[in-house]
Amino acid sequence: MSGHEARATRQARAIRLGWRSVTALALISAIGVAAFGWPLLAGSASGLAHSQDAPWLFAALLPLLLAVVMATIADTGLDAKAVAMLGVLAAAGAALRPLGAGTAGIEPMFFLMVLSGRVLGPGFGFVLGSLSMFASALLTGGVGPWMPFQMLAMGWVTMGAGLLPGPDRLRGRRELVMLAAYGAVASVGYGTVMNLQGWPFIGSLVSGVSFVPGDPPADNLSRFLAYCLATSLGWDLPRALVTVVASLTLGPTVLKALRRATRRAAFDAPTTFEDA
Repeated sequence: MSGHEARATRQARAIRLGWRSVTALALISAIGVAAFGWPLLAGSASGLAHSQDAPWLFAALLPLLLAVVMATIADTGLDAKAVAMLGVLAAAGAALRPLGAGTAGIEPMFFLMVLSGRVLGPGFGFVLGSLSMFASALLTGGVGPWMPFQMLAMGWVTMGAGLLPGPDRLRGRRELVMLAAYGAVASVGYGTVMNLQGWPFIGSLVSGVSFVPGDPPADNLSRFLAYCLATSLGWDLPRALVTVVASLTLGPTVLKALRRATRRAAFDAPTTFEDA
């Protein structure tokens, strides 16, 4: 590939991750993993094994998540062009989410989040995924203890799309297949991870699928998998199917539009000021 071709296909990044941003994202991700996964590790004598203590964890996660997003923005110098694109895409994602609400898990926003993360990179993707979930919760009245977890999980989904290989060279059918496959896995993974935030508090269900504080992690894990199969798989699979179909059919047009917008925005161009 010639130097001119390399420059022509080089992927712009609206948010470039520095070491402080990477550290912040790693920290919030580690805290998020602990927040999601504590039921599998909590002992019977642990305060986290009691459902009345866990909502405090929910309340603490949202401001921490917002603080990390703001630190990421401050560290990378988010300019007006990136803010505008972030606002447009977050609004589009928030508007798409209610279209399938209550209909077997059909959520068309997932394909837009995956394609946006692919084009604009992991840093932009994490901020976009979190902000889109926050905006959609305000739009639909879905504000509750689950919202910080939705923001974090969608941030991971969109950031993961930005970490997929070949952002500067992989194009065409192979890229679409990769994005569709990632979207399917991420759609099911999102539903599975989100189950963890509510599963410990369903003690009224039969013991075969409910959380038992103090039981060995392997036993609780098997109950959790049975819970996912019995309750959410019927929502996760349609979400994955819609994401695959939308990525393969609408993907070329959306990717082209996003890449054209990033080229015109010239995020990598240095900003200079001249005297009048």
